[in-house]
Amino acid sequence: MRKTLVIAAVTIGAFVFTSKLALCAEYRIEVGDTIEFNAAAMPQLKTRSTVSLDGTITLPLIGQIKAADLSSDELLQAVRQKISSKVFRRKADDGRDVATMLSPDEVTVTIGEYRPIYVNGDVSQPGERTYRPGMTVRQAIALSGGYDIMRFRSQNPILEQADFRAEYNSQWTSYVEQQATILRLNAELENKPEFDHKAMDKTPVPNSVATRIATIADSQLTASNAIYQKEKAYLESALKTEIDRVAALSQQQQKEKEGADFDNEEVKRVQDLYDQKTVPITRLLDARRAILLSATRYLQTVAQRGQSERDRDELKSKLDKLDDERRAGALAQLQTAEVRLATIRSRLQALGDKLIYTGLVRSQLVRGTGAEPSIVIYRQHGADRSTINADQSAELQPGDVVDVALQKIPSDSELGKNEPVPQYQGSN
Repeated sequence: MRKTLVIAAVTIGAFVFTSKLALCAEYRIEVGDTIEFNAAAMPQLKTRSTVSLDGTITLPLIGQIKAADLSSDELLQAVRQKISSKVFRRKADDGRDVATMLSPDEVTVTIGEYRPIYVNGDVSQPGERTYRPGMTVRQAIALSGGYDIMRFRSQNPILEQADFRAEYNSQWTSYVEQQATILRLNAELENKPEFDHKAMDKTPVPNSVATRIATIADSQLTASNAIYQKEKAYLESALKTEIDRVAALSQQQQKEKEGADFDNEEVKRVQDLYDQKTVPITRLLDARRAILLSATRYLQTVAQRGQSERDRDELKSKLDKLDDERRAGALAQLQTAEVRLATIRSRLQALGDKLIYTGLVRSQLVRGTGAEPSIVIYRQHGADRSTINADQSAELQPGDVVDVALQKIPSDSELGKNEPVPQYQGSN
């Protein structure tokens, strides 16, 4: 009776193994597959082992054995060959340990679970999926929740597209404004009276708006140049006045010194006469008052000349710094404008991508999915890698990575022209 059951179990196991092998006759076991080991006479030996990175599995009575790159039949033969020489002990019904040898025919080895496949792209639930023999791309997409054109979870693609388009146009206006600012500042640094409007990139901004922005930038440049010229002219005029004043005070100082020297000599002469009793004391006092007055005037002139020289030097310093300060201010504004321009350019790129996607979503919602999606299968067996352009009926193999992309692209009337963002190079 026991022998009949064993034969029946072996027959059933062989049938299961043959069925699985028929599903994938040429399949070679890879890292990540799970191998199921079973012995009909000893169900307690039943186990599963996943193929490790070194390509081996661990089985009862055998230990480690290489499985990678083998077919199921080749692995079965290798296991049966090793198991035929193995003796193990089991408990008999009466409790005694009995030495037992398994017959190779009692052992079955099957692929209990294949490596998973991976689905990515325009599906509801991208990620890992359990592989089943004969699985097609269509079935894998169904297991991933089907196509999902709303994977960005837009609230309302029609309304969002309008919002994105409005912001997109607003960013273009800001782009033109910043570009005009950069051109104006470059002209200011080069001391030019105007800048070339043709140097501005072509943009989707209406010509009237772009012209108005350029005109305002021209007015700002003219006003800035006028302020600079007025301040420069004022400093130059004030500096010339101080230079002339210093020159005049220098001459006056020389004359005051000569007068003081003369009065000093006169005091000495009158003092001699007074000592000789030839002039009265009042004459000597008048001479001394005169020298005191001339000395005071001389000292006042020296002080005025010193103040004028300091004023002259200060005006000269301001005039010398005027160009440097203007250039430094323009460079700081230029740096800020270029940073803003780069930020706007990045924002435009992001909004352009959003417009394309929301246009796609809108088109899909209005017209349906339309054309077949683009399906690419990335397959690897050992060191061999391949890329397969497939359709939904293509059969998959364990470990495949399926990339799904919807192909419907909105027309210009649906999306509006998506102008490329110019790569402005900034100032020299």
